[in-house]
Amino acid sequence: QVPLVESGGGLVQAGGSLRLSCAASGRIFSVNAMGWYRQAPGKQRELVAVISSGGSTDYADSVKNRFTISRDNAKNTAYLQMNSLEPEDTAVYYCNAKLYSGGYGWNNYWGQGTQVTVSS
Repeated sequence: QVPLVESGGGLVQAGGSLRLSCAASGRIFSVNAMGWYRQAPGKQRELVAVISSGGSTDYADSVKNRFTISRDNAKNTAYLQMNSLEPEDTAVYYCNAKLYSGGYGWNNYWGQGTQVTVSS
């Protein structure tokens, strides 16, 4: 199984909401910070939000007060609640995390990406 599996992307009208999930699979013994990035066509990948192992959060200025990152350590899962979506939020969203797993030790992983499309 791939270490990080994303879900929750889709097509939504401006002003709507989506909730993304990122679940780590396998023999996971520890998870450091987890983050969400996004990449639009013709643009570089940018950090959207990050959450530390202790729950501290940070956000890009463009999504503050609209997006909320959270995590469930018992499930090794991170979430991104996206409210008041705008067309400018359209991008492929990627989860990122550093995991300590059986047989591999510490490694940094990327999710497969999930498309978020916001229509006007």
